[in-house]
Amino acid sequence: MPELAHGLLDLPWWGTVLATLALTHVTITAVTLYLHRHQAHRALDLHPAVAHFFRFWLWLTTGMVTREWVAVHRKHHARVETPDDPHSPQQFGLARVLWRGADLYRRAARDPATLERFGFLTPDDGLERHLYARHTTAGILLMLALDLLLFGAAGALVWGAQMVWIPFWAAGVINGIGHAWGYRNFAVADASTNIVPWGILIGGEELHNNHHAYASSARFAMRPWEFDLGWAYLRGLQALGLARVKKLPPRLIQDPARRACDRETLRAVVVNRFQVMAAFTREVVYRVYREELARLDRSHRALLRRARRPLLRPLYRVRPGQAQRLRVVLARHASLAQVRRMQDRLQAIWTRSSASQEALVQALQEWCRQAEASGIQALGDFARQLQAYRLAPAVTA
Repeated sequence: MPELAHGLLDLPWWGTVLATLALTHVTITAVTLYLHRHQAHRALDLHPAVAHFFRFWLWLTTGMVTREWVAVHRKHHARVETPDDPHSPQQFGLARVLWRGADLYRRAARDPATLERFGFLTPDDGLERHLYARHTTAGILLMLALDLLLFGAAGALVWGAQMVWIPFWAAGVINGIGHAWGYRNFAVADASTNIVPWGILIGGEELHNNHHAYASSARFAMRPWEFDLGWAYLRGLQALGLARVKKLPPRLIQDPARRACDRETLRAVVVNRFQVMAAFTREVVYRVYREELARLDRSHRALLRRARRPLLRPLYRVRPGQAQRLRVVLARHASLAQVRRMQDRLQAIWTRSSASQEALVQALQEWCRQAEASGIQALGDFARQLQAYRLAPAVTA
């Protein structure tokens, strides 16, 4: 028999490290597929056996209650970056969310109003009521016993890594850095970012800006170079008949025969507004910026180059120190000022929630007319592209 200090597996140190990474990765997969995409956003269906395995595994490795996690996460989306957001770095500071994010989660999870308002359609069977939700520490202690049995004395370190994995990576890194640093594909009305374009370490959750743009999508990757490992696992489960994708981002297509805005154009633009605004920044603002830069001699390019970042950002994300520089640049470059005004007017169309559909179609038509009459080629090209938009038929995979 193996010595007790070595445990039943009797692994070398590197084998224990690999086993720890494998165990924590199962936990990450359970969070992203079961808690996040399946329970919180209803973007997919899981076979009952798979769903229960994830629920049981999370009871062992985190002690989290499904209803509490789902309620806190849904409240985050509903109140993002406001004082009611349970864990916004914009409200609490990055350091507090990064290092004490688990404390913020627990505080929000203890609020009965949050659970009542946002914790609907979560498991409420006998196991949930009498075991998982009532005895949250029992699973954690059982995991400790199993780790000690399998890994011997090193099992305490394995268990410790399991206990800090989700509080640090999910509650800290995703909720903290994912709203502070990184790149953005979509100008959503919050500070969410993609930390890296390869969602591997945290199962795809690193693609946080993409998720905030299309929260109900089962797939987080949006660009050809992005990779969502959680989506890869989901596709594997789907191939085995153990999962079904319900929701994906709507897809824009262009119909060259379309020459005027109508209700279908309006629906395509509003539903895909984040993609439309990202395209406007890329194909209009940046294009005009490059044209203006090419017209200047070397001595006058420095100011325009320094204004590039705030120029390509929505106004609410321009820092106070950059705002004055941006105002100077817009005062000197009429075409850039016109482009920014047209950007604001386009975005204002879908914020007019009280307007009728006919009024919104007319507003979109008028915007396209003004863009084509502006004399700015990039604006005219974009208006003609926008008029050709329609939604592709819905698909699930």
